Amino acid sequence: MSDSSQSPTSPTSPTSPTRSLAARAAALDAADQLADRRKLFALDDDTVYLDGNSLGALPRHVPERLQDVISRQWGELRIRSWDESGWWTAPERIGDRIAPLVGAGPGQIVVGDSTSVNVFKALVAAVRLLDPTDPARDEILVDATTFPTDGYIARSAARMTGKPLVPVDPADLPGALGPRTAVVLMNHADFRTGRLHDLAGITAAVHEAGGLAVWDLCHSAGALPVGLDAHGVDLALGCTYKFLNGGPGSPAFLYVAERHQDRFDSPLPGWTSHVDPFAMDQDFAAADGAIRGRVGTPDILSMLALEAALDVWEGVTVEAVRAKSLALTDFFLECVSAYAPPGRVRSLTPAAHAERGSQVALRCAEAPAVMETLIARGIVGDLRRPDVLRFGFTPLYVGFADAERAARTLGEVLNAVPAETATSAHAPG
Repeated sequence: MSDSSQSPTSPTSPTSPTRSLAARAAALDAADQLADRRKLFALDDDTVYLDGNSLGALPRHVPERLQDVISRQWGELRIRSWDESGWWTAPERIGDRIAPLVGAGPGQIVVGDSTSVNVFKALVAAVRLLDPTDPARDEILVDATTFPTDGYIARSAARMTGKPLVPVDPADLPGALGPRTAVVLMNHADFRTGRLHDLAGITAAVHEAGGLAVWDLCHSAGALPVGLDAHGVDLALGCTYKFLNGGPGSPAFLYVAERHQDRFDSPLPGWTSHVDPFAMDQDFAAADGAIRGRVGTPDILSMLALEAALDVWEGVTVEAVRAKSLALTDFFLECVSAYAPPGRVRSLTPAAHAERGSQVALRCAEAPAVMETLIARGIVGDLRRPDVLRFGFTPLYVGFADAERAARTLGEVLNAVPAETATSAHAPG
């Protein structure tokens, strides 16, 4: 009987898939121009963190920066910090830092509130931007596969504005557009599958039909080029705690294209969006620009944590991040194909680069048990019930060795977890 250690498929063989893929991962990491960014984050070598599409990792310098905000700006300067520390202008200042990451010029993004609140502001304001002499243009179209909060808010906005809501599968959207199209709300990247929708093409089609396009960028901002200005997007919004690493519950952002700002009529005209907030006038007069998207007093601690976190982008282009993201997800899928037992997982993420965000979603009948075991072994992804394993790839801190180790561990776990196991594991949103 031959020595199994010399078998071509043995893990210790020089020609084994494990050695080959691990060697390629090492070479790819050595050539990676973004590899040094990892040291900017609070990560340990025992864990492969592939859940940055739910919550980005902590940049190491943020606690020290927040300590200054708490101890000096709040503790010593107190109320003076609204002026002396720039608290009051933080929503627009931080918006201008996010703008290049989503392809927007300055003065079009304001930071504040949650994604859900900004969906509401954007949708209702978009309806109010429509030509009032064209009452037949009444339908609000919403991505039928959307993240649930967008659908909930869209239904409420439709009731408030008296417009019918029409859920449409993204693949069927071109045929659903027409003379009744008022506003279309789309997710740039599908949160379950990672499918990237054609922002440029859909926006153009919506405009040709006479409607306005509103985009949710939660799963694309900071992961890939968006091109809001270049593609003529009307309104957009997104969270900052995923690929922008702003921290749990960090404030979202709202984009209002410059051409719409003078007519942007927010359904939540709070005091900080007033042209003269401290006049305390009982009659509302909107400020100029994207400031109209502000509502109440800014959440300073979370907002300044986000501002500090954005420092990790200094010297980095979104194009470089996108190139690495595609290389990482390609390599991970290749490793999964090599390591996973045949038939146990199936990729839901498109193979075509133009249709792929920065995550890989694998359908697996035993997904709850598999993800629970993966996390226990230091591979942190997340679960979308009932049967989707999600792995987010944040190029600023995820490397090719991480991708290889995650896929190899997945293969080991699949071999250990019996097929069709039922369990009730749950992952946060």
